[in-house]
Amino acid sequence: MPKNQENASADADARRRSSLRDVAGPILLVGAGKMGSALLDGWLALGLAPHKVAIIEPHASPELAAQAIGGLRLNPADPATLRPAAIVLAVKPQVAPDAVPPLAKAAASAVVISIMAGRTLGFLKGVLGEGTAVVRAMPNTPASIGRGMTVAVANANTSPAQRELAHRLLAAAGAIEWITDEALLDAVTAVSGSGPAYVFLLAECLARAGVAVGLPPKLAAKLARETIAGAGELMHRSPLEPATLRQNVTSPGGTTAAALEILMGPGGLDALMEKAIATATSRSRELDR
Repeated sequence: MPKNQENASADADARRRSSLRDVAGPILLVGAGKMGSALLDGWLALGLAPHKVAIIEPHASPELAAQAIGGLRLNPADPATLRPAAIVLAVKPQVAPDAVPPLAKAAASAVVISIMAGRTLGFLKGVLGEGTAVVRAMPNTPASIGRGMTVAVANANTSPAQRELAHRLLAAAGAIEWITDEALLDAVTAVSGSGPAYVFLLAECLARAGVAVGLPPKLAAKLARETIAGAGELMHRSPLEPATLRQNVTSPGGTTAAALEILMGPGGLDALMEKAIATATSRSRELDR
């Protein structure tokens, strides 16, 4: 990477690391499972003071309890008295009918950010009140290391300032894109929400294929894991399109070209992925009903 690009990247990282220091708060996090905890860790790493965060989590982990000792508020008796600036819903969607309605009073002056799959803006507005500002977001599991991909949509009640606050909170887990059509979240779920599982499956398949041609299992597993991790990081850092990166490692008549004839041929990866994404999108639409 050229020196000026490295400097620009470093400056952007520095701004990102300090981007939550001036958030007035408080922020109410409902649910501190894997995704909720990933967001919380990101907020604290980016400078949000622990005393500006309150968490509702009936089954608090020892780590979360320890953070409470450090100033973070755990299971407040009446969340409405906090007058939160934002409420982040990170509970499982099946418990939403019980967990969300009691938050209606607290949501009156807050932006409600939901990362629950299958719970629409309409559902949230229905249980919290017609005037509630709501953002629905779909993150993915790399959020746990700050490399997630989140897509978000806001309802008409969300002010520009509330959307900006939502953006800053969600960006703590990685990249974020905004859309205006909520219906697109079904396809988003199929591509990026479920996408990490497809990549992990590719690592499994690549390792098994290596064993099939004679590699020891441990070596095959390491080659597959490190190759996919390295290729992903290269794609992350490079300005080139994935197709160009692929072409750059494909010599005419070589081993890569021979393998790609299979993967890109009839019934190959393109067709399988298109079918898989269509199926996942259809399932997401069923869950949204």
